Amino acid sequence: MNIRDIDHLVLTVTDIPRSLRFYHEVFDLPVVTFDGDRQAVLVGKQKINFQTITEPHQPVADQPTPGSADLCLIAKDSIEDIEHHLRSYFVDIVEGPVERTGAHGKLTSLYVRDPDNNLIEISNYH
Repeated sequence: MNIRDIDHLVLTVTDIPRSLRFYHEVFDLPVVTFDGDRQAVLVGKQKINFQTITEPHQPVADQPTPGSADLCLIAKDSIEDIEHHLRSYFVDIVEGPVERTGAHGKLTSLYVRDPDNNLIEISNYH
């Protein structure tokens, strides 16, 4: 097997329009529509799909739960600009800036929570 990339991930949320608005407005991720009426946000060459517990998209994880995800988004902006941007949207910073190690080296990261309390790390590489 020669797996080398991730195409998409699915977040279980309580309110899809609210999540779309947050990821689009705060993180400036474009919203796309697919499979008729489903919507997601693009993150580079990947996308984040959304589902609710009451309307999961089969097949589904064993126990999809809002607020259980922990993911890292890579930004090109300086960490200071990211922090300023987040504060301008009244997004609370849970932790950071802190030094971390990502898939390709050293990161500087800020941690926030989305509307369902998923932990979102926003980072840039040194």
